[in-house]
Amino acid sequence: DRGSAVAEFVMVAALLVFVAMAVFQVGLALYIRNALISAASEGARYAARADSNQALGVDRTASLIRSGLSETYAHEVSARETTVGGVSVVEVTVSAPLPVMGLLGPSGSMTVSGRAFNERQVAQAEP
Repeated sequence: DRGSAVAEFVMVAALLVFVAMAVFQVGLALYIRNALISAASEGARYAARADSNQALGVDRTASLIRSGLSETYAHEVSARETTVGGVSVVEVTVSAPLPVMGLLGPSGSMTVSGRAFNERQVAQAEP
């Protein structure tokens, strides 16, 4: 029985470090996802203004991502006009890699989008 406390401590500590790193990885991924959604929504609102266009919304989104996160996440940003429930909206979509901490972690990418009411349809409808 002598020395078993040291072995138990090492096994339990390794397990706790692994669990803590996994929780931190999930938290980091959720933070990045929420920041990308916020930037995409802001870019969509900017592109949906009556005096703006989709290219300006894409630029705004990429600028927010670069300033808040990193250049790595701002490579694939696109915008398009679509109709949702009969209403014209501008949708900005961002595809970014999943953040990986260390050598272990999920690989792949995530895609998020933000939508905003297209103000140009109101300007066109008024006499």
